[in-house]
Amino acid sequence: MNREEWLKERKFGIGGSDAAAVLGVSKWKTRAELWEEKTGRRTPPDISGKPCVQYGIHAEEPIRQLFALNYPEYEVKHQENTIIKHPKYPFLIASLDGILIDKETGEMGVLEIKTTEIINSMQYENWKGDKIPDTYYCQVLHYLNVTGYSFVKLVAELKHEQDYQARKTYTIQREEVIDEIKYLEQEEIKFWNEYVVKDIRPPCNLPEV
Repeated sequence: MNREEWLKERKFGIGGSDAAAVLGVSKWKTRAELWEEKTGRRTPPDISGKPCVQYGIHAEEPIRQLFALNYPEYEVKHQENTIIKHPKYPFLIASLDGILIDKETGEMGVLEIKTTEIINSMQYENWKGDKIPDTYYCQVLHYLNVTGYSFVKLVAELKHEQDYQARKTYTIQREEVIDEIKYLEQEEIKFWNEYVVKDIRPPCNLPEV
């Protein structure tokens, strides 16, 4: 698909960036706002022109190439403007930053790339140690569910103005997060079938995470 077709197709399903909103843990969007978008009542704001978004778009390919150099045990594949659909629930969709193939075992994995600017100490705490912010954690769980792949490699480039920059790589094995994947799938199916399909605004009380 071209980019316009790809953007249009994403409206007809739940994508990785929607997963946290379904659970009520997104910093940027409520469940009600997500429902309004999926039912055509609301148009998402266009943030494509923001400097941080432009940086992320242009940085993605170099980071993908650097990952391939640092992890030669994986074959790295990527194709722009593609959508993968869940084999049983086609309204669960995924657009990946990369597909990984373990050259030794043949296992397939998801490559997810994040570029984020650290503005305050609280934001840094969200990435400290092995922690991944909830929004991104929900996103990679969603991708594991849709694709059925065995693992995720999440590469995060953290920037703080000009005096700090770090790149961290996190590994998530599917077998270690099966319960979380099942829970997310259950909530996404409910959100789509009970609220989007039936055109009923979701309640304000949010599920526990």
